[in-house]
Amino acid sequence: MSEAQYRVLITHDVGLHARPSVKLTKLAKGFQSRIEIAGSEAGPWIDAKSIVKVMAMKAKQNTELHVRASGDDAEAAVAAVVDLVKRDFDEAGDHGAA
Repeated sequence: MSEAQYRVLITHDVGLHARPSVKLTKLAKGFQSRIEIAGSEAGPWIDAKSIVKVMAMKAKQNTELHVRASGDDAEAAVAAVVDLVKRDFDEAGDHGAA
């Protein structure tokens, strides 16, 4: 079992709200590792596979998102989540839409 941790800036206009949260949790569920996110290194850390908890986080634009994982695919899981955030949740040019 391995562990990985990284932090990334949320640049998406609406932050981590409905659609971005769904995309993040769907991606996280594709990994066996336990994946957690937080708004600071000190936490609170929440389960990235829980849509309710991710949406309740209400991370806004310019929030530094901390991502950590533990398990056999931890490094790949963290890399995938960070990449999704860096790609603005694949919503370039569509940020303000509901």
